[in-house]
Amino acid sequence: MTNDFVMLDDAIAASVAKGIVTPQDGKLLANRTDAESINDSMAFSIQSASSVSNMARRLHVRGNEVQELRTQVLILQQRNRGLQQENKELKKLVDSYANDLGKRYSELEMNTNRLREQHESLTRSPKKS
Repeated sequence: MTNDFVMLDDAIAASVAKGIVTPQDGKLLANRTDAESINDSMAFSIQSASSVSNMARRLHVRGNEVQELRTQVLILQQRNRGLQQENKELKKLVDSYANDLGKRYSELEMNTNRLREQHESLTRSPKKS
């Protein structure tokens, strides 16, 4: 690492450009004036900075979207837990009603059988005139 500025040190600028500039770019740059080369370099730097800035904005927006989705997931998980608890309570209530209805049905069936037997015994008994 060096503390020198790339734009102020020709050796550093050349080593950085060597990794970026292709041989075709080198031929093109050789025919340009220093002013044109500096302008092209500045334009390239601005475009690069703009691309990085745009990407950072997109990542920031995506990060916010992800955070919002996480919040929604947490809310839905809590709502789901509440609904599961409510379902358990409703199931207990339905089971209780089913048990009560079963008992009432048995009682009604016994009463019906008793009434049927009484009816049969009354219809069999001789009539007095």
